[in-house]
Amino acid sequence: MYAAPHEWQRPPAAPQPSILAQDASAGPYALLYQRLMQGTPDEQLRHDAAGLLRAELASVSSADDELPHSPDGLQAWMEARTLSVHGQYPAYLADRKAGAPRRFFGNRAHALYVLRNIAPTKLVDGAWLYGLVQHARNPKLSDLVRTYVEELGEGDASKNHVVLYRELLNRYNLDPLDDLADANYRQGAIQLALGWNAQEFLPEVIGFNLDYEQLPLHLLITAHELNELGLDPYYFTLHVTVDNGDTGHARRACQAVLDMLPRLDDGGEFWLRVRAGSKLASAGAGTCDAIDAFDIEQEVVRILAHKAPMGSGAHSDYCRVAGKSVNEWLSRPESMQDFLQVLQQAGWIQRGRPAQESRFWGLLQGPRAEMFGVFSSYELQVIYDWIRADASADGTAYTELAAPRSETPARTRRASFRAMQRARPEPSSTCVADMLDPDLSVLRQRLAQADPQARTDLLVDMMSPAMHWTPAGLHATQEFWRERTS
Repeated sequence: MYAAPHEWQRPPAAPQPSILAQDASAGPYALLYQRLMQGTPDEQLRHDAAGLLRAELASVSSADDELPHSPDGLQAWMEARTLSVHGQYPAYLADRKAGAPRRFFGNRAHALYVLRNIAPTKLVDGAWLYGLVQHARNPKLSDLVRTYVEELGEGDASKNHVVLYRELLNRYNLDPLDDLADANYRQGAIQLALGWNAQEFLPEVIGFNLDYEQLPLHLLITAHELNELGLDPYYFTLHVTVDNGDTGHARRACQAVLDMLPRLDDGGEFWLRVRAGSKLASAGAGTCDAIDAFDIEQEVVRILAHKAPMGSGAHSDYCRVAGKSVNEWLSRPESMQDFLQVLQQAGWIQRGRPAQESRFWGLLQGPRAEMFGVFSSYELQVIYDWIRADASADGTAYTELAAPRSETPARTRRASFRAMQRARPEPSSTCVADMLDPDLSVLRQRLAQADPQARTDLLVDMMSPAMHWTPAGLHATQEFWRERTS
């Protein structure tokens, strides 16, 4: 019989070192997220993660779900939901063709902001299923294990979802993620907690998977508008295909519920817990929340405040703005909103004009730019779009300044990401065997010496959310899947 949850616990708040949330004042979601991403958790950490799940299940218990009353209606429910999305998307495309503006992203900075803010969730994609991998020989769970392995790209780096998202962050300089709000880690922490407590929360894992693997409309629109803005949409288009309702994860998620339903009468408890788990898929800030949260001026303020401590002693005193030296302004990060205002009043920033006309922009980019390299390409795009104001709706990247365009928010068609990719030579593929990674060498040595059970255990360990995206984890995934399918 599946295990039942015990007493409710609050998530822990002990600071831990991490690569994403490095501030010791980070909130409980970010801290638990980082602890669970350090490797295999001990029993206390699993207990803490289980406590988070109990608290989250309690918080969503009164929320509605969209599931049918009986699991017998799952297939029809999934098909109806898919058809609804397939009907709404052509309507969106028709509106755009008729001249409607982008629905999600007002400018390029907006899209990059969203990619950055949803990163904690995307960097643990599929984690909720990890706890089932060790049960791959259970015929009732084999399809869910297959789903997890497909999230890992079957060990192919070009298809591993986390590798793809890390490459997306790197391509557009969207990391580090050391100043994201704690709420941005909530969904990722839930997914990790489910993955490390699958035995105790098996019905909830299956319910979460059921809801999360359904195709949402926002996925299609996001991919379309990223491509239109010249940003790589592949991570999102890949999910459109793998989550399809015919042979993909959406249909498989429905079948997993039916396969796992108890044949003996449990009073409906399993199905109730599946429904409860499905509600967790909507907990925390999602893509649409990140889209709605974007305030470009506040993002400029955040960027300047984040840079201020490093720059407060690096400027000469001869330059003064509103009676204060730049060093004095930067010594108080909380004053960056006021600093922006005085820069505009002093004429250093010309809002609503081409960025090249702002003296401040000239310090960041262009010939003899005195602050070249201080801001990442993402941060420069935010500042660029903020200065240009309404004109930024054309989606121009700040790097396109060499080819002047009208600053009027026209409907000029720009090259999509796919069009730009077609114009480039095909990149050479990288084999896992060619990747430099000390762990890969150690893994191969241990696999060569291990007995069959120890070998399986080692492969499963290396397929954890903390490791599967590394060269060693990719190799382990390849070996695991080869042994299961040969």
